[in-house]
Parts: sequence; C-alpha cells; structure tokens
Amino acid sequence: MRRISWKNTWASRIFTRDRLWSAAILLVTPLTAFYLMQFAYSGGLPWQYGWNILAANYLCIGAAHFALCLLINYPALCSLVVHLACCLWGVANHFVTAFRGTPILPWDFSALGTAAAVAGSYRFTPTWQMAVSFLLLGLLLVLLRRRLRQGQLRPTRRNLPVRVACLAAAAVCCQPVLHPSALSEFGVETDVWDQKGSYQKGGAVAAFLRNTQFMEVELPEGYSPQVAEALLSQAQGYDIPDLGLPEGERPHVVAIMNESWSDLEEWGNLSLSESVTDYIRSLDNAVWGHAFTSVFGAGTSASEFEFLTGNSMAFLPSGSIPYQQYILQDSPSLASLLKEQGYRSIAIHPGERTSWQRNQAYPRLGFDQFKSEAEMDVPRTWEHGYVSDASSFEQIIWEFTHREEGERLFVFNVTIQNHGSYTQEDYPAQVTLTDRPGQYPQGEQYLTLVNETDQAFRSLVDYFQLLDEPVIVLMFGDHQPSVEEEFLNLAYGLEEGDPVPMEKYMGKYRVPFVIWANYDLPEEQLADTSLNFLGQYLLRYAGLPTSQYGKFLWDLHTWMPAMTFVGYTNQAGQAYSHLEENPFTQLIHNYQLVQYNNLFGGEERLAAAFDLPADPAA
Repeated sequence: MRRISWKNTWASRIFTRDRLWSAAILLVTPLTAFYLMQFAYSGGLPWQYGWNILAANYLCIGAAHFALCLLINYPALCSLVVHLACCLWGVANHFVTAFRGTPILPWDFSALGTAAAVAGSYRFTPTWQMAVSFLLLGLLLVLLRRRLRQGQLRPTRRNLPVRVACLAAAAVCCQPVLHPSALSEFGVETDVWDQKGSYQKGGAVAAFLRNTQFMEVELPEGYSPQVAEALLSQAQGYDIPDLGLPEGERPHVVAIMNESWSDLEEWGNLSLSESVTDYIRSLDNAVWGHAFTSVFGAGTSASEFEFLTGNSMAFLPSGSIPYQQYILQDSPSLASLLKEQGYRSIAIHPGERTSWQRNQAYPRLGFDQFKSEAEMDVPRTWEHGYVSDASSFEQIIWEFTHREEGERLFVFNVTIQNHGSYTQEDYPAQVTLTDRPGQYPQGEQYLTLVNETDQAFRSLVDYFQLLDEPVIVLMFGDHQPSVEEEFLNLAYGLEEGDPVPMEKYMGKYRVPFVIWANYDLPEEQLADTSLNFLGQYLLRYAGLPTSQYGKFLWDLHTWMPAMTFVGYTNQAGQAYSHLEENPFTQLIHNYQLVQYNNLFGGEERLAAAFDLPADPAA
C-alpha cells in the first residue's frame, strides 16, 4: 500500500506553516492583549477571568485589531501595536486609579488639558507587573521580527480572503462597541461606587465601554415640569437669624474652596508635632463644621459644581465633569443669584486658566470676572510647586482694596497650594507624626501644607477684622488628599481587611468648613452637611434671600442633612447607601426630578425658580 506524504496532500498546501502563523497572530492577539492589559493594570492572572469576560474583551479589542488588519494588511505589525496599546491602557489606568481612586472614564477625555497641567507634580513609580509586561512586549517583538520584515502592505488576490475574513470579524466585534449595553449579556457590569473593581473584574476595555452608556443622563421616572413645579412651590426655606446688621446692610461674601483641605485630626488617631487647624479652631465668632463631598483625592470641579449650583453629583454618571458636560449655557449659581442682588462676582484660581474649562464655565455661572495665575495682581509665592494660599488670599485682599466705592463683592477663590502629589523631595515636612516620624512622607508633607493654610487664613481674617464694612468668609475643602492609604486608615482608625461600615466609608469624603464674619453670627451647633447644601448656610448667615430652588434644598436638608454621590445621612448622622430602599428614597427622587428640570429642562425649565431670588416672606 502506497504511503501518502503529508507534504503532497491538499491540506498541506492549504494549511502551510506560514498561514497557520498568520491565523494564530490574527485570532490570538485580542486574547493575549487582554491578559497583558489586565496584568499591567492590576496584576490580573489569566485564570481569574471567566469565559464570558474573555469573550467580552476579545470582541472589544478585536474590533480594533481586525479593523487595523483590514486597513493596513500587516498582521504582525497590527498585533504588536494592539499589544502595546493595551499594555499602555493598563498602565495609564493603574496610575490614574492610584492618584484619584478611579480608573480612566469616558468623560475624562474632555479634561486632558487639566490632567496635563498637574501631571508633572505626580511621581510615576512603575510596578513590577509593568516591568514584566514590557519584557513580554519585547519578547513578542523578538518572536515577530521575521514576520515584521516580511509583512505584506499591499492588497493582492492571494490575501483577499484574509481581508474579507478581517472585515467580517471586525463587523461582528463592533457590535458591543457600538452598543455597550450588550456587554451586560457577558456579565460586564459597572459599579459607580467601585469603578476600580469593575475594571479589575470586567476588563479595562469592556468596563470602559460599558461606562459610555452613562454619558447621557436618563429621564427620571415620573418626571414632568409640572411635578417639579409642584415640589418647588411647597418649599419654605430658612429663617434669617438676627445678625446685628443695620437695616438693608448687605455683607461682602467670600467663599474659599481650599484644595484637598481635610480634618484628619478630628478622629483623634494621629499624634502630630503640632495641630494643623489650631488657629481656625480658635476663632471667635465662627461656625466650624464638616461637609461631605462626592469625590475623593481628585475631581475638584465636581465639588465646585455642587457648592455653586446646589445640584448633586448623585444624579449624574460616575466621574462626570459637569463644567464640560452640562454647563454649556448660562446656568444659575451663587454667583448669578448674588449678581441679581447687586453684587459683582469674581472667581480666582491661581492655576491654569483652562483647567476643567473654568474659563468657559465661570462666565456661564454668572461670574463677572475670572482671574487665573496669569492674571493675579499680587506677588506670588510657592509651596511645593504651586501658588501658595498666602498669595491666593492676598489676591482676595487686593480685590477689596481696589473695589469701587459702595460696590458689594462676591469672591469665589479656588486655591491650589495643597494639590497633590505630596512627593516633592526639596519640600521637607515641618509637621510630623511623633510616634512614627518619616513613616508616611506623603502624609507628613500634606500636613505641613495644611498647616500653612491655617497660618495664611489668619492674615485674611486679620484684614477683614479691620474692614469697616460687613463681610462673611466661608472656607471649605473640596476633597480629601490622595496620600498613603495606610496613613489614611491610621487617621480613620481602620485596620486593613476589616469591614468598613457606611459611616466610616463616608468618612473618606468628609471635609471641614469654617464660616467667620466681622459681625455677629449665631452660636449654633451644625449637623454634618454636604457641599450641595453648604451654599444655603452661607446665604443664611449673610442675611440674604435664596432662590425657590434654594428653599427646596434647605427644606430637604432638614430631613437629610447630607447627600452625596456616595451616600446620605439622616438627622441623627446615620449613613445610608443609595442602594438601600427606605423612607428617604422618595425625598431623593424628588430632588432628582427638580434637579433634572434645572439642568436638562430645556424650554420647559422653570427659570424663575432657579435664577431669581425668591421673596423671603413667600
């Protein structure tokens, strides 16, 4: 019997070694690129992912891979490019997560200028997983070197079937890219309270695409302008306390949102060489309290948005950047409300003018003038690479010494001194932990900066104490700092691995505020609040009327003193997650309906309720 050689069969002529290599490169690349990406991002190992997650990310990465192969007809080069892109995506997500607590989200691409402006202050320390990932990329380059030299760049009849197959594969893979909700069929879900976990479990590409479906704010159930109007019309608002001001006298209003200002001493777990809030805490005629924010470690503009507008990030997609996504036309804020009452509104930020697109957002929010670092009128001093709070506060004083006679000012100052990172080697820590000095260099550098804030605030108060016109000053933090997690756990009194109750979890989003005036303030003990309600406190202590929306916010806060993206509290300070159903659920839904009309009501927006001061007696 004649023996048939494999080399002479039709199968050997079709399944050549060259074609098998090409097929392997085409088909395996999306899978291995996914593994490389996850390893670079979080050290994820192949056996940690089920077939459904592999399939979801294979399709997402494959859409780009097969489309690229179709366009340039160079499979080996496409494979190398896709692996490199996925590796870099994993690395980028790792660093962004380390700096702010969440990975890259779709709406972050509208803030690339802001990210570039502050990137130089952070220390990018590669992990061993990153080192291994780049070694694997080098090994891939070695394996593909011969095929890279022989790569086909021109379409020919011979490779036409391969190109047709790439077209078909790209078309199939594009479906979940074009319709991200379909990724839920593969078990890829987003957790708006744990985006880091979503990217680790569902894949950094698939979870990113899954988030794109939340870029549009959905219409709340039961919404109509009539419902929003009915809710607003029932609001009663606050009673203005006796402030001892002459009839008709209106104070100047100063609001300072201090970068990364927090009160890590309040839990009593840190033994410091000196207190970093001793001056502010010692102030007479001042109201000291705490507020919850919706962001941690970064996201300053979200805190600005909540404070200035009274709107809550709780009803917007995780990681949203309202200044770039929703403040696209004239929008009501404290600035516009005070402008209606005869104030001139000035915004000051001693950083890049275009950061968070403030240069576009501030005029839309009603500010008459915006001064960035480039427009400052006073000499600047620096703290760890940023304009100091002392200089920032000097600019406030300059505005008052150069105002027109009889003019009433509203000044909103967003500082930058305490911005991360806290790794400046030539900026020695002056405030240390007495029981473990040098163990947490970032934490100690941060505390040193906050101590400088405390001293700078003294000079501002000293100036306003001598001013012969009434003035009220509010200073609050925008979020807590991104320093060593172990240092923060020490401050909070948490042990690694212990379950974190909701009250402790919300503690990560807790910042201080102080309200001081050169006229009499009522002696009141305030419950913890949140930034979206804090503006109403400022107006009340200034003796000024608010809008009908402001009345609604004040009434809401009497039942629910704090509400953020993270959760909310009741009158007793008990914290709740938004995932819970309880008697507060309807109150929160009412808030959502009214806010939706404010932000997205269009022609049916109830402008008078948001834009104009309401009659205090109404």
